[in-house]
Amino acid sequence: MARNSTASSRYPVATTLGEGTSFSGTLGFSESLRIAGRFEGEIDARGLLVVDELATVKARLVKASSVVVAGVVHADIEAADRVELLSTARVYGNVRTARLRIADGVVFEGRCEMIRDPDAWDPFSPAARETLEAPGGAADRHPSR
Repeated sequence: MARNSTASSRYPVATTLGEGTSFSGTLGFSESLRIAGRFEGEIDARGLLVVDELATVKARLVKASSVVVAGVVHADIEAADRVELLSTARVYGNVRTARLRIADGVVFEGRCEMIRDPDAWDPFSPAARETLEAPGGAADRHPSR
């Protein structure tokens, strides 16, 4: 039986990759998704992504409108609206967003870039991808991925 973590109870979602699920590849969605298991690949979505407390995500890039992390993420994160790191989150990668909330107890190893004009920035454009692929991006920091 799936347990009800802080992330899953605070952020109801349309779809869930459950605790026993392991998925590899490119993931895209337009509504909302909760990952409670393991994911490896790339996430390019326009909805809300919730990474549950027991979840692990390994990716070059996680891109969504909003990202809430309670588990482990080894990836650069780009969110057009906001990124929220709950107290159990461990993020190893850069964060680029308009709004950022970090709770006490979070482990965050990376850089943060705050978007000053979120209306003028589109993380889904080709120009945004080129910026992240520049030297110092996730691919350079984590060559074993």
